[in-house]
Amino acid sequence: MQKYTDFIDEVLVDQPGIEKRVRELGEQISRDYAGQDLLVVCLLRGGLTFTADLTRWISVEHELDCMSLSSYGTGHYSSSGNVRVNLDLMTNIEGRNVLLVEDIVDSGRTMAHVLMMLKTRDPKSVRICVLLDKKMRREVEVNVDYVGFDVPDKYVFGYGIDIDEHFRHLPFIATADLEKYQKPE
Repeated sequence: MQKYTDFIDEVLVDQPGIEKRVRELGEQISRDYAGQDLLVVCLLRGGLTFTADLTRWISVEHELDCMSLSSYGTGHYSSSGNVRVNLDLMTNIEGRNVLLVEDIVDSGRTMAHVLMMLKTRDPKSVRICVLLDKKMRREVEVNVDYVGFDVPDKYVFGYGIDIDEHFRHLPFIATADLEKYQKPE
């Protein structure tokens, strides 16, 4: 297995920076939902680390559920635009405030599909919280309510975000030099 130090380009956000921003987002979400019902929906798998840390800072009563989607084509940077639901919600969201938590939004295709699907279930509201927003890659307009960090149009990994299902465990967010990366066999 190749070491990430062989292909890391730069660290965009270090561990203290992530911890500080996640706390700020949790506090803001707590203020915004004070006295209201809240269902936090983690979009697996990339959003798992972020959601786990974020919910520790959300001080209002809330429930947690998960969804798993796939929308990938071939290669590191492509998406087919076709979204498949691998795991749907177990919670009825009718009349509920839903907060979707995702690791990154780039093209917006997956998030737009999820929003369209969830809105047919008559929630009271649906808001989006993302760790990373790659606005320059947006193909479909998506309104993100809570943003951890804006990132450049580069391949990012760490803190829950993988490269070929590896490196999610890293406590920072970095960019990868994909010309130096060797896919595991």
